[in-house]
Amino acid sequence: MTEQIFFATAPMGVEPLLAAELAELGAAAVQTVRGGITFQGPLELAYRACLWSRTASRVLLPLAEFPAADAETLYAGIHDLPWEDHLAPDGTLSIEFSGSGPGIDHSHYGAQRVKDAIVDRFRARCGQRPGVDPRQPDVRIHARWRNGQATISLDLSGDSLHRRGYREATVTAPLKETLAAALLLKAGWPTIAAAGGPLIDPLCGSGTLVIEAAWMAGDHAPGLLRSHWGFSGWLGHIPALWNRLLTEADERCAVGQTQIPLLLASDHDPKAVRATLINAGRAGVADRVRVERREWAAVKPPLGSPGLVIANPPYGERLGDADDLSALYVQLGDRLKSHFGGWRAALFTGAPELGKRMGLRAHKTNVFYNGPLECRLLQFQVEPQFFVDRNAADRFTRATALEQAVAAGAEGFVNRLRKNLRHLGRWAEREGVSCYRLYDADLPEYAVAIDRYEQWLHVQEYAPPASVDSARAHERLEQVMAVLPAVLEVPPDQVFLKIRQRQKGASQYQKQADQGRFHEVHEGPARLWVNFTDYLDTGLFLDHRPTRQLLREQASGRRFLNLFGYTGAATVHAALGGAISTTTVDLSATYLDWAQRNLELNRIHGSRHQLIRADCRQWLTRTLDHYDLIFLDPPTFSNSRQLTESFEIQRDHVELLRQTLRLLAPGGVLIFSTNHRKFRLEAEALADFHLEDWSRRTLPPDFARDPKIHRCWRITQS
Repeated sequence: MTEQIFFATAPMGVEPLLAAELAELGAAAVQTVRGGITFQGPLELAYRACLWSRTASRVLLPLAEFPAADAETLYAGIHDLPWEDHLAPDGTLSIEFSGSGPGIDHSHYGAQRVKDAIVDRFRARCGQRPGVDPRQPDVRIHARWRNGQATISLDLSGDSLHRRGYREATVTAPLKETLAAALLLKAGWPTIAAAGGPLIDPLCGSGTLVIEAAWMAGDHAPGLLRSHWGFSGWLGHIPALWNRLLTEADERCAVGQTQIPLLLASDHDPKAVRATLINAGRAGVADRVRVERREWAAVKPPLGSPGLVIANPPYGERLGDADDLSALYVQLGDRLKSHFGGWRAALFTGAPELGKRMGLRAHKTNVFYNGPLECRLLQFQVEPQFFVDRNAADRFTRATALEQAVAAGAEGFVNRLRKNLRHLGRWAEREGVSCYRLYDADLPEYAVAIDRYEQWLHVQEYAPPASVDSARAHERLEQVMAVLPAVLEVPPDQVFLKIRQRQKGASQYQKQADQGRFHEVHEGPARLWVNFTDYLDTGLFLDHRPTRQLLREQASGRRFLNLFGYTGAATVHAALGGAISTTTVDLSATYLDWAQRNLELNRIHGSRHQLIRADCRQWLTRTLDHYDLIFLDPPTFSNSRQLTESFEIQRDHVELLRQTLRLLAPGGVLIFSTNHRKFRLEAEALADFHLEDWSRRTLPPDFARDPKIHRCWRITQS
């Protein structure tokens, strides 16, 4: 059979694995070039590459390479090729074009010109022309035009080879099958499987890693489920040869099925478990893969010889996401060291710095690309000699990060942070305050707010104006995130970052993430739940700390009403202060549930403490109850879909205050607060009430740098 030159494409980093695969299939003249591997052999070899390569993206048959100075010479060169040898006149084709040159400046027009050249030749020679089918053509043509040189190829694979045919169900950001196979090969799975070692994927997602592992161990050709190929309608196709290879692959699969070792897949997400079960069934390995819902921290090795733990933990591309995931990597390392001694482990991550949180030293690190994102495969031998003192490593990492940040120009920020820490830290310790604002854009070029919640830090970046260079702003934010763990001696996984922008309407109540991680903090005698990741705010407004203390001090023996109650922190303080009853009203079911959890955390139970879901303004017109102490802290603006009309504090505050004061019992007190910086109280419209401006009295020292943070009044009947 005639020898030909072929080209197999692969992502950067996969080429050495693909070259080894092709050599094992019998390829000659294997050579790594940009974008893949060139190799030589008969058509049967190309068929085998399509059917058996686990890492190739496509297999191409180059037809011609010629100089093309401009669009016209490109057209002429393609028109001269003998297309009738490859495609019937009534067949179908599709074109994939890359590159540019004189007369062609984008790929769509380039593909159009290539198509025109081909169909014009057919029309001139055969009197008819083939049609275009972008989905499943008889012939798929790749045209590349770069630096005045054109390369024209037939795509023998058709669809990308990562489409094995078993992925029916999916989850967020699944691994491509070809990449999953590359990771398994690099991690040494074929050798482990041949020795009977098991494989565990504790973060299985849609099951790609474990299914590829089963096929690899079971000698299952990765292309065996596919029904259509790029050569199916090609005139050079030899069906008898292809059918013989399919029969051979079926026979090998039947034998190999009995050689698959124990494979365990688990995930905490029931959707992932369901997707893995469905896909394993489609792949024909459902009886070989044990799938279950399980938290990573509960995963245990099976009895017998050690094997391979491989996982693709979640990772984020935005600054701050990686910090939220640090705790997961700590758990991964701790679990491996405590239960998987003697095993090998491989973690594929786009955030390799988080691998240092594992307390394990990787003995190999390999670079791969997941789409455009550069990632690392971290390989571990779970043996005591590779265990790392995480605390010592953290200290070294923090010191190095601080040194680099100072060298990059962050010395002024470091000095201001240390100054604030000395001043506010002493005040907080003296007053017993554990949650306070440490820094609030004190230096304009470092426009962040930094709040300390006991052992956690909550960082909010104020979105920079358009006049500020975004790259420079991002660089400074990176410096902030590097400096904080070092100066405050806080692990990076306990520093949380959000980008704070002006919120409109209901967006202030919408989730920023969905991690569901709450942390308990203390404020005086109160215990409160805060959330650093899921919402714009944490659930505890720190500037209201003195206001909540005043409410607690005045609540004894009084009926307390908390309007726009948010997470119920003020209610907790009032109840702990001896209020005989509390009523908390808010329209958000999420925040009322949060308030309920805060009450339960402080063992505040019973019918005397009511949580009411309602629009506060409508509820005020309906209720007949009266209260001795009322806290009113409305939003600046709200246009929730659940409201019949919008609310704006400046426009509507007089009406709202009068409705609220109607519920005030004789001798009662209303505390009214707002964070609207431009707010002006219309005192004349409330002249029949006694108004005391308590703004300065309720301004805590950690917010004194910004006295406009909130306004507060004590209002009583005249």
